[in-house]
Amino acid sequence: MRRFPAPTDTVTPRQSRGQERVITGNRQTSWAAFADAFVAEDEALSWARDRAHEAGLRSVTPGTGAALRMLAATVDAKAVAEIGTGTGVSGIHLLHGMRPDGVLTTVDPEPERQQFARQAFRAAGFASNRARFIPGRALDVLPRLADSGYDLVFCDGDRLECLDYLAESLRLLRPGGLVAFEGVFADGRTVDSGPQPVEVSRLRELLRAVRESQDLVPSLLPVGDGLLCAVKR
Repeated sequence: MRRFPAPTDTVTPRQSRGQERVITGNRQTSWAAFADAFVAEDEALSWARDRAHEAGLRSVTPGTGAALRMLAATVDAKAVAEIGTGTGVSGIHLLHGMRPDGVLTTVDPEPERQQFARQAFRAAGFASNRARFIPGRALDVLPRLADSGYDLVFCDGDRLECLDYLAESLRLLRPGGLVAFEGVFADGRTVDSGPQPVEVSRLRELLRAVRESQDLVPSLLPVGDGLLCAVKR
């Protein structure tokens, strides 16, 4: 069993020879697997992933995490709002990309998950004041957050509420800020022409709304299960 690093332990990236072989030696590896293998993740991230797996949660892939890290750095993020804390995998990536004085505000309806995330953040080397944990349903919490007070909003919550998340994000973001939605491919169902559940219909509506919005400059990144990104004009 892997020993979880104490807060004082030094956590170093695991740039294993196995990862290098995946990147350079397997011509049959899919692009998504290539993107995931490109990223070296540390023990804190591995621990957070294990906790998510045990809880039956789906974490962002390493490739998606790396994209989030880059996007946070691109907007020089000092204030980030996250919908869906999970066990802290995406939060660690976001914090690594943010400014050293940046604060991540992360919302989740399950407080016990946030306790895992808090422990993972500490093990990854982040001070406790770098994250603000708010338990609760996102659509109850987001209206209480400041207008134009955020550089980036990351949405990984209830797919049925994604259009509401978009509306709240437009209010929360400063001009030049960025919104990102994880999982918009829905395991390929979004582009499948057959009958689909309501959550997939909502994702299709989200994609259309973001693409057609005059207030956003969008891009759809083929990492993980699809990362929809847009910059607020």
